[in-house]
Amino acid sequence: MITVRSARQDEAAVLAEIGLKAWESAMSTIEDSSVLRDAAEAAFLSFTSQHWLTISVIEEDGVIAGWAARERLDETVTDFWIDPLWQSRGLGTALLASLEADIRHQGFDTARLETHARNEAIAFFEKHGYTIHWLTVSYSPKLDRDVETVGLSKRLDDGDDDGLHGRQATLQ
Repeated sequence: MITVRSARQDEAAVLAEIGLKAWESAMSTIEDSSVLRDAAEAAFLSFTSQHWLTISVIEEDGVIAGWAARERLDETVTDFWIDPLWQSRGLGTALLASLEADIRHQGFDTARLETHARNEAIAFFEKHGYTIHWLTVSYSPKLDRDVETVGLSKRLDDGDDDGLHGRQATLQ
C-alpha cells in the first residue's frame, strides 16, 4: 500500500538521507558530486530539520521511499526526492499527484517547480504535464556555486483531480 502523509519532526535525518541519495544519483551525470557532498548533506539535514512541517512523505508498506516539500506552502514545489532504490515504481507519480491536489485545494491554478537544467527528472515532470518556461544561472547558497536552473509549471485544471485531497492519501 502506498501512503502520502505529512512528515514528522523525528524523521528529519531519514528524510535528509533519502534526499542526499537522490541528489547524488541526479548529480552523477553532471559532475563529480563528491566535492559538493558535504555541503549537500548539511543542507539536507538543515532543511528537513527546519522545514519538516512543509514536507509530504511517500511510503510503501510503512517504509519511507521519498519526500517533497512546498517550503512556502504556496504553488511551488521546492524539493522532490525519491530514493533511487524506489524509483520507477509509481511513487513519484503518486507523490506529485498528491502535491498537485493540495496546491489546487488551496486555490492555486498552477503548480511550479525549478531544478538544475540537466536534471534527468525534467523528463519525469514533462511526462506529467509540466513545461519549461525559463532558464537562468544563479548562485545557490546551499551549494556555494552558480547553478543553471530551469523553471517548470503545469496548469491544474479541475479535470486533473485524482481524488487526493489534503495531506493524507492512501493508494492500493
